[in-house]
Amino acid sequence: MDTERAAPDAVAAPTKPATIYDVARVAGVSHQTVSRYLKGYEGIRPATRERVEHALKALDYRVNLAARSLATRRSNRVAALVHDIVQVGPSKTAQGASSGAHEAGYVLDFIALDFRDRTAIDEALELINRQDLAGVVALSSTDDMAAAFAATDFRMPAYIVPEDEDDDDLASDDPLTVHGHGMKVSVDHLVELGHRRFFYIAGPTGWSSARNRTAAYHFALEHHGITSLGQTEGDWSPASGYDAAQRVAVHTDATALVVANDQMALGAMLALEEAGKRVPDDVSVVGFDDIPEARFFRPPLTTVRQDFDLQGRIAFGRLLQLIDGPGAYTAPPNVPDLVVRRSTAAALRA
Repeated sequence: MDTERAAPDAVAAPTKPATIYDVARVAGVSHQTVSRYLKGYEGIRPATRERVEHALKALDYRVNLAARSLATRRSNRVAALVHDIVQVGPSKTAQGASSGAHEAGYVLDFIALDFRDRTAIDEALELINRQDLAGVVALSSTDDMAAAFAATDFRMPAYIVPEDEDDDDLASDDPLTVHGHGMKVSVDHLVELGHRRFFYIAGPTGWSSARNRTAAYHFALEHHGITSLGQTEGDWSPASGYDAAQRVAVHTDATALVVANDQMALGAMLALEEAGKRVPDDVSVVGFDDIPEARFFRPPLTTVRQDFDLQGRIAFGRLLQLIDGPGAYTAPPNVPDLVVRRSTAAALRA
């Protein structure tokens, strides 16, 4: 959480032009908050706004004019920095960014980075900075990737795709956030069916989306005055969902199991079945993402549908704003919806 504290009265002059990450560090807020301030966002708390303004002034922050001048060379190549594209979300988001680039007349080059190898990441980013690119769009789903991008002084316009919900100034159920809204409609649906005993299988804590979904889950339960019976963690894979459910979830008296993604939900449902618990008669299960296979699960999975293609297009559109100015792109609304299938039903016991 964003705690109230005074910004320092004096800040040592940086050795290179300050970035929004420098401003965020000095102000004690997230870089998303600084970005919103610079874009004129009005929903920032006054105390936070004051700290950001103080940091901007102390660091003599200026827009990177050198990067913008590079864009005037009109290179039609952009780079997408991606990782772990075997996962559905990163893969489909990257595809959406590619489609958006193509429609805008740009060629998008995918550069896959191994988020487990920081040295290799830094070497790749150094090589990227030597390229004649119109810009870079970077997917930063994990803490390690976000740290690597934050430490890079990109020499061209660069849009680091944020996890907006991992921001001190947004409520965990903010309707403008994917995870906040998604978890809210999931929990609301289960509560309407009479469920009061919930258990949660979370994604890996090194992923900001996993932490955001966990926070949103607990926030949504608190809204209804419900406390979760517990939670355990997987790694997004069906095997980890199976292990998590077999190890913990099947031993609780939960009637509702909320799972941070569909693949883990698949494994969890098998573990429930093997433990003699019927879905949805004994336990209702809700996933997240609505992967193409979700409607073919046994039973078909109730889940939150995310438009990953749209998320990728929006990411490229934000980069286009950095290249050509704010008027170059207007982002459409991106609100997930709950797809109700046969894995959820009315609670048979309160």
